[in-house]
Amino acid sequence: MGSIYAGLFSTAGAGHEVWAIDSWQEHVDAIRRNGLRVEGASGDRIARPNATTDPAEVGVADLVVIATKSTHVDEAARSALPLVGPGTVVLPIQNGLGSADRVAAILGEDAVAIGVVSGFGASVVAPGHVHHHGLELVRLGERHGPVTPRIDRVAEIWREAGFNVQTYDDVDQLVWEKLICNVAFSGVCTVLDATIGEVIDDPSAWAVASGCAAEAFAVARALGITLGFTDPVARAWEFGSPLAGARPSMALDLRAGRRSEVDVINGAIPPLAREVDLAAPVNETVVRLVKAKEAALRVV
Repeated sequence: MGSIYAGLFSTAGAGHEVWAIDSWQEHVDAIRRNGLRVEGASGDRIARPNATTDPAEVGVADLVVIATKSTHVDEAARSALPLVGPGTVVLPIQNGLGSADRVAAILGEDAVAIGVVSGFGASVVAPGHVHHHGLELVRLGERHGPVTPRIDRVAEIWREAGFNVQTYDDVDQLVWEKLICNVAFSGVCTVLDATIGEVIDDPSAWAVASGCAAEAFAVARALGITLGFTDPVARAWEFGSPLAGARPSMALDLRAGRRSEVDVINGAIPPLAREVDLAAPVNETVVRLVKAKEAALRVV
């Protein structure tokens, strides 16, 4: 997803200086040598952002987007320290719960806002080449309080690059609406090594996926979270159908032998359910199955 952002920002024609910072040297070398190919729902283009493995090469930035997996967010935030000045907005964009708080603890409360994206289905095809199945929505908000002028400015930068953007006064709504859809597909697709469409089309798989979404919805309601829908199963289907050919990032991680983000997605629901005197047995079972697959594959 970070490469999708960098590619679209750098081809927007708005005159921004865009840097892609990545620890994957082969990816950075390919971008420097041939440009960054971004294909999929936004078209097919060769973008030419600056690219480096060294954040100190960039200097202080106006906007820093942290697009790592949640498992690497602390390391990414520490590496971003040279990028952050008094006016910098830091935008963590991760699945699940808790990443923005972890980034704020490292980079400062005042710098950090929240971003949530949905409906992209992104993957790396090869070094210097990324693909995405959709281009649904980027949601932005402050961690505490209503939308501010700086959030409006950040939103306009994303719109200039061709993204669909909404700003939110209620960050909990922003996070939970995405989380409910994530828990529907992330764990189930990982356990079955299936695409989103395969889960939707299989009655047994869909029963598990929709059960995960329903449990997360019940927890959100019990916590007093405002949501923009009343039927979590219908919303999960609406979210997933345009991405039928995609696999969630959790499933792609396991395929690649990487540790998954299950603890902050499906795994976030059971402990919160217990806090509000509910149970989340479907999510709990899915988490155990993902961890069993990780153990069988000796993922660390």
